[in-house]
Amino acid sequence: MPIDRVRRKLVSGFACTAVSAAMLPCCLGRAALAAAGGVEFKVRNVADGVFALQGVDELMSAANQGAISNLGVVVGTDAVAVIDSGGSLIEANALLAAIGKITAMPVRYLINTHMHPDHIFGNAAFQEIGATIVGHHNLPRALEARGAFYLQSFRQQIGDALMKGVEIIPPTLLVDDRLQLDLGGRMLELRAWKAAHTDNDLTVFDSATRTLFAGDLVFVGSLPTLDGSLLGWLRQMDALATIGAARVVPGHGPVPADWPEALTAERRYFEVLARDIRKAIADGMPLSEAVKTAGASERGKWRLFDEYNERNATAAFAELEWE
Repeated sequence: MPIDRVRRKLVSGFACTAVSAAMLPCCLGRAALAAAGGVEFKVRNVADGVFALQGVDELMSAANQGAISNLGVVVGTDAVAVIDSGGSLIEANALLAAIGKITAMPVRYLINTHMHPDHIFGNAAFQEIGATIVGHHNLPRALEARGAFYLQSFRQQIGDALMKGVEIIPPTLLVDDRLQLDLGGRMLELRAWKAAHTDNDLTVFDSATRTLFAGDLVFVGSLPTLDGSLLGWLRQMDALATIGAARVVPGHGPVPADWPEALTAERRYFEVLARDIRKAIADGMPLSEAVKTAGASERGKWRLFDEYNERNATAAFAELEWE
């Protein structure tokens, strides 16, 4: 189905009929919710001209439509920028429909904060409307290396129906260090980071409202996942904390969150994990045993701890044993 028809169909299913930002939050109507397996896609107004769709703290599944990450929207006088496209075309098209209720301005940019499927599986919807896809200079290489695996493994995890139309689409506008995007009366500041959550993390700062879109460099309440460098992540938290934001939209967790307080628990977790892994290595403990105990004192403080902590500990062990 052509994207304009998809958008019209979704817009017609919206329960709320207001077209101004002041009337947010908007949510999908009953028909769209039923099609989405009961997931409520709700867009929140977090600052003047800045909106976010909050994901659920779960693993990607058919039941939640892959909508587990936080997505962002920034509206200028000439154009719109979207931060991450979500974990399915259903979610991406729901977000496009919500944007159509907020503004008539075109979506000029889709900014991918990093490579993970819950942030990039909706890219095809934005490519089809002609948006420029923006990302870290390492992102195309990362997607080329992992794209086929993502498509295969997540088809098994969330099913063929939700994966229909999903493509691995890399950015065409790359950020080597910093880049500014002009939306008309609103300038976004993009920054590429060294290896941390991944080796292709990108943040977006709206200086007009002092809102930071941190991608998965910031997790609140849901356990951070390590797919880059533990030491790099810890080192860069100080630089992150100096960003003069009033609020942050984390990659996962409540929207918005206070800044820089949102980093506190994440820093503590990684410091505990590093301490425990270093001790295990010093004691000669094998990897298979170390990953079962490292970070255990943090259990109960995070959602999805049991799903991700051993994976984090494994990555940390591989990095720290060569210190």
